[in-house]
Amino acid sequence: MKLVIGNASSFKKSVDAIAALIDEAEFIVNENGLTLKATDPSQIAMVDFELPKSAFKEFDVKGELTIGIDMDYLRQVISRAKSDDTLILELNPGATTLNITFKGKSQRSFSIPLIDVSKGQIPNPKIEFEADVKMKAWLLQDALKDAELISGHVVFGVTSDCFYVSASSSKGTLRNETKKDEDAIIKFDVKKECKAMFPLDYLKDMLKTPSSDDELTVHLRTDAPVRIDFNIDKARVTYYLAPRIEAE
Repeated sequence: MKLVIGNASSFKKSVDAIAALIDEAEFIVNENGLTLKATDPSQIAMVDFELPKSAFKEFDVKGELTIGIDMDYLRQVISRAKSDDTLILELNPGATTLNITFKGKSQRSFSIPLIDVSKGQIPNPKIEFEADVKMKAWLLQDALKDAELISGHVVFGVTSDCFYVSASSSKGTLRNETKKDEDAIIKFDVKKECKAMFPLDYLKDMLKTPSSDDELTVHLRTDAPVRIDFNIDKARVTYYLAPRIEAE
């Protein structure tokens, strides 16, 4: 296997997005590209990642390969890439290490061990969402910073004309509301009003990678997992996060 990516920095952002939630995981490489699907250790969050074959300058893969990796260590190694480096990933048949080469003004090569993390096929949650809201990332990033002053949990919700983030605790309450016709809201598709509560720390980790001007989509259903999608160049990142169900 030999994969060549012209822009190492975009792959670095992809690895950052995965490692924000996942300790160790298995990349799958086949004729269609590079994918990864994994849950966090607590199994309340999931990441679904896809980098299509068209994103690679060179794509030499025979059959299907699985690459088990310590994601935090991979993140540390990939962070050494320069912005103009070409990234080369190589795996020889029967190898126990993944070879990573940065090619730019100099050439630097790392070899990192493969690990066995096989957990079987992880299905995506089957949810009929009641609302899809596409927005600039800064809108959600700012709202989470507001909510952090109030509580460790946050509510995402929609009405017929707005998306809102709210939080409450003994410290007080917050309601951060954005009308559907504001510039930061790019798409507002709401079948019915809905809301759900989520742990703030996980959401903050999910929102670390997107730049403030990037676009992301929040998919909601009352008291169901939230789905958050965004792209990193040609890569697609999808997060799922289980809700906190409050006792009546």
